[in-house]
Amino acid sequence: MKRLGATDICEENMTDKEQMNIVIVGHVDHGKSTVIGRLLADTGTLPQGKLEFVKQMCLKNAKPFEYAFLLDALKDEQSQGITIDTARSFFKTKKRDYIIIDAPGHIEFLKNMITGAARAEAALLVIDAKEGIKENSRRHGYLLSMLGIKQVAILVNKMDLVDFSEEVFEALKKEYTTFLNKIDVRDVDFIPISAREGDNLVTLSGNMRWYSGMTVLSKLDNFVHEAPDEQKSFRFPVQDIYKFTREEDDRRIIAGTIAAGSIGIGDNVLFLPSRKNSRIKSIESFNTEKKEMASAGEAVGFTLETQLYIRSGELMVLENSSHLPKIGNRFKANIFWVGRAPMIMDKTYKLKLAATRASVRLVEVKQSLDASELTTVNTKKQVDRHDVAECVFETAKPIAFDTIEDLEATGRFVIVDNYEIAGGGIVIENIQENESILKQHIKDRENIWDKGFIDTIEREKRNKHKSKFVVFVGVENAAKQSIAKQLERELFDKDHNVYYMGLSSIDHGLDADIKSYDLNMEEKVRRLGELARILTDTGLIFITTIDNADDYDIEILKLLSEPNEISVVSVGESGLVKFKPDLEIKEVSNTEEAVKKVINLLMHKEVILEYYL
Repeated sequence: MKRLGATDICEENMTDKEQMNIVIVGHVDHGKSTVIGRLLADTGTLPQGKLEFVKQMCLKNAKPFEYAFLLDALKDEQSQGITIDTARSFFKTKKRDYIIIDAPGHIEFLKNMITGAARAEAALLVIDAKEGIKENSRRHGYLLSMLGIKQVAILVNKMDLVDFSEEVFEALKKEYTTFLNKIDVRDVDFIPISAREGDNLVTLSGNMRWYSGMTVLSKLDNFVHEAPDEQKSFRFPVQDIYKFTREEDDRRIIAGTIAAGSIGIGDNVLFLPSRKNSRIKSIESFNTEKKEMASAGEAVGFTLETQLYIRSGELMVLENSSHLPKIGNRFKANIFWVGRAPMIMDKTYKLKLAATRASVRLVEVKQSLDASELTTVNTKKQVDRHDVAECVFETAKPIAFDTIEDLEATGRFVIVDNYEIAGGGIVIENIQENESILKQHIKDRENIWDKGFIDTIEREKRNKHKSKFVVFVGVENAAKQSIAKQLERELFDKDHNVYYMGLSSIDHGLDADIKSYDLNMEEKVRRLGELARILTDTGLIFITTIDNADDYDIEILKLLSEPNEISVVSVGESGLVKFKPDLEIKEVSNTEEAVKKVINLLMHKEVILEYYL
């Protein structure tokens, strides 16, 4: 159940002032609703006459007045036909407008928080001074930790029931601080209050002269508000690349929506994870005047001064930025799982982060929280429905991302299972490790590789050459296919054991029951690498071509082909940044000459010997 303010509250108080979302949590009967009611009353946020009306109703029914009743009274206005936002309560100070998100419905609240539907920048956690720290108090602290909320104030409520004792407050503060430190929640302020009496909410209380810290309201105003999206580091997830061919229009427009920051013509940009760079030549947008600048929220396109061949899913940033995204394929995240089937470790899922689409697997479940009961488990090996879990994930190849603390727009993701969104998550840490699922797979594969009685040397003598995986790379429509196929022809005519297969055969040959558009590039490369390991083990010279291959594609192919080596031939523009090809053919004026260069490369590497030609 979520709390609210009436329409006239929204119109009066939700101005153009700075706004901040605050989440409030606490054990049942520890006074959370009283805190909210008192804040509404003491900040003058209630509709005119509402406080007096509730007091009169209590007097009429011989009930003691409680500030918590104000929330129920506001809720009752819904039956009078007044439109109410059932998700939030509103109040204001001179500095900013506040939206308080109440969190009794754990499942829906957590789902909304972790997927960004409800964004809280700070939190208030209410604990009863007389009852002390309950298990739910610890669970709520853990919940805030998992959501990555760093700004937290602990309201030690009902101090009037313990005679405003400083000793009681300090003992509770010491005990709860020890717990918070264990879950990495630090820099937390404790405020002793009596919500019913108003002590230390808006003004410092005369009943607790030993306390000289901030009131609840001043603490709220002291929380740091996020900068507007347009003031954050520039992030542009590349959604698509549009190419024009009519009337000598050779523009390549890189299209998408700016997630954060701003950019102008002439700015130097960097694409991640490929690390290609260029400069903004023009900003294109549909049916608008010519733009010199563009900022967060705008759907635009860019042309570059140098033509780059990049893929959808890249993240364009300012090259000279002091806050670049992380690049990696293993990261720690908190995830809320709503899939019908549990998330398990031996299954591949699809990750969607900004414009990135990547295969992802669960590596480890570090901690898990059952959102329906807020019970904590540290020994689970899977993520069940309605669990919030701190996990380690690994993508098939490196991707660019931010942690949720650095930038929310590129720090949130969803996970798709069987064409349905099954989970939402926030990235909390980039993990740099030498080991990976792929490397472990290769170790396991080689350990169980079951060879026959024919060894490698025998095959080389029979075939009159060594095995080799030859990979031609370059941009689309280059002459590399012609060179690769002609290479196969010439080697075959000289009685060599050779085979050419294009990457498109992966789409329709292997796993033909899966439609080609369901296979992303990482999966195609993975399957090609596994196939190359088999074919080179038979002694073949296996030849293939890949359009727009990047450094990570080549690295994956090298790993999957082990212990056999690969040779990379670049034709035209390679698209590679850090990896140096074994042979670069910049221009192709004659296919036969290009084939001779490749054969010379194979001779130099002693794959084929001159006296066998």
